[in-house]
Amino acid sequence: MRRSGSETSRIPFWRDIRVLRAFVQFVFLAAVIALILWGISNYRQRGLIFSYSFLDEAASFDLAEGIEFEPTDTYARAFLVGVLNTVRVAVIGIVFATFLGLFTGIARLSRNWLVSKIARVYIEVIRNTPLLVQLFFLYFAVILKLPKLSEAVVLPGPAFLSNRGIVAPWPRLAQAFGLWWPFILAALAAAIVLIVIRRRTQARLGRPSVRGIWVFACLILIPLSGWFIVPGNPLWLDIPELLQRSGGVYKVEGGVTLSSEFIALLFGLVIYTGAYIAEVVRAGLQSVAKGQTEAARAQGFTNGQIMRLIVLPQALRVIIPPLISQYLNLTKNSSLAIAIGFLDLYAVSQTMLNQSGRVVEVFFMIMGSYLAISLTISLIMNIVNKRMQIVER
Repeated sequence: MRRSGSETSRIPFWRDIRVLRAFVQFVFLAAVIALILWGISNYRQRGLIFSYSFLDEAASFDLAEGIEFEPTDTYARAFLVGVLNTVRVAVIGIVFATFLGLFTGIARLSRNWLVSKIARVYIEVIRNTPLLVQLFFLYFAVILKLPKLSEAVVLPGPAFLSNRGIVAPWPRLAQAFGLWWPFILAALAAAIVLIVIRRRTQARLGRPSVRGIWVFACLILIPLSGWFIVPGNPLWLDIPELLQRSGGVYKVEGGVTLSSEFIALLFGLVIYTGAYIAEVVRAGLQSVAKGQTEAARAQGFTNGQIMRLIVLPQALRVIIPPLISQYLNLTKNSSLAIAIGFLDLYAVSQTMLNQSGRVVEVFFMIMGSYLAISLTISLIMNIVNKRMQIVER
């Protein structure tokens, strides 16, 4: 029997579920505040002062990876170097791991026996091997076993591959770039206008009035026309050159250098995360009803068209949510770079706290930075996930 309102009002407050919930939350909040106050008190009793003023002091150490840095630069710039290195490897790793996982997941369901088994072996071996072991293998047994710089492998470009990494051509900004960048802004503005028009007509008429090819045409043709209109080249290609100095010392000047540590870390993260993404993709593809494939095949669609136009767009609604977790794992796993000497956020921060002695402050900076990067990735992917959900009409 259900209790009447008068019986409910006579329940003692110590048995009222609403009071108990509020009391538990209050106790938990009080415990957290007490723990924080105890930590602050303990910190002060040791004669320490919580301050970030040390960030303006000279770091007095050198960093060989990332943007330009000198020992006379501040701790703040050193930390920025670490953050940018982590963001760089995370962004590039996410892009390549996504493509690797997508193709491997599709290959896992291939009707070709050999392709399917190769994909399965790759997934099983990588997923059941610790990432740290894979990083050690890639760095010490593969990258460092490449030829030394004096015997570097010359790749098309030219690019030089050695145990110090790879040096490749890289575009640099020229003086005329200041006159060319408005064409890039104009291309972006035109593309955005066409996208808005396309979406509005899609919602009103059920079909887009502007083809997607025109959006890409704006992004290519407008900057290309500006290239010919602007006097001089807005960009120039910095081509590396292998030089031999006195004493038989070899050095590469020009281009962009990807260190051996960066290459090992990037390959390790891509190969490891790609295996997990492949399983996510496989599960997403299998979640699409087989009737969709059979109906498309009856209409004369090829296997490639069925995958690209019918199966994959529907599977993305299942794939994207777990894909977010894999992207976050890749970003956080980049902290293992300290094992092979790559100067990422954690490695640089370790040097900072050893030099400055500001352990608490530096660890707060580390946690805040990883939190900010992870929340940014989650925000972007949640927006994409929301756009991919089925809209009820």
